[in-house]
Amino acid sequence: MNLNPIPGRLPARLAGLVYSLFSYGLFLLSVLYLIGFLGRVAVPKHIDDGMVIDDWLAALINLSLLLLFAVQHTVMARKGFKAWITRYISTSVERSTYVLLSSLVLILIFWLWQPMPSHLWTLDGALTSRLSNTVFWLGWGLILIATFQISHFELFGLRQAIDRFQNTAPRAPTLKTPTLYKLVRHPLYLGFLIVFWATPDMSAGRLLFALGMSIYLFIGVRFEERDLVDLFGEEYRRYQKKVGMVLPRLGSGERGKKT
Repeated sequence: MNLNPIPGRLPARLAGLVYSLFSYGLFLLSVLYLIGFLGRVAVPKHIDDGMVIDDWLAALINLSLLLLFAVQHTVMARKGFKAWITRYISTSVERSTYVLLSSLVLILIFWLWQPMPSHLWTLDGALTSRLSNTVFWLGWGLILIATFQISHFELFGLRQAIDRFQNTAPRAPTLKTPTLYKLVRHPLYLGFLIVFWATPDMSAGRLLFALGMSIYLFIGVRFEERDLVDLFGEEYRRYQKKVGMVLPRLGSGERGKKT
């Protein structure tokens, strides 16, 4: 879908805006479903729902879904892929395309995920159970705040489409380190790690999901850090030395604890 056949034409700019709005809307729905999927609330099928099949087959299917998610995210976030895809679509909808396909992969995971309901541990006490659930929701709060502290609508592709619709020149990338980003370089990833692991009832399927997604995050963040160094150079290297990756450092500078 080439949304930029003739630069500046109103139909192309409007099509790009509609496309980005649709991608953002689908993203919101998929994230809301993910909350219910992991939290086991208010969705038709959560992570432990469905017909139970052989554990090994279920694990193979689920690992394949997690691998698809990891490959899609890692490949589409790289500079080489962005350069290739923007030969066919406008740069203003490149991020929206990434968001759209990420949402579709998430929906595929929800649909095809095979339950592995064997419970590995359960927090029986009412207080500990409530505490675990509170941490789960705090993790989602951290994720939401982290997106708005940089640029929520740019992160999910809307800002680029709006700028193009208004014929505004693209913004030059700048390194932003607001409040949360002064504590850790990737508070968004910290939030996701919290929601993956915070549960009063850890089933085999939930453990597989948490492990798979956590491994992907720690691999993916290395690629992202490399791209950020290429983009911001010495400025980002100084930031790396001062601020921990996903956990706050107890010290500062090069003597700070690596995370």
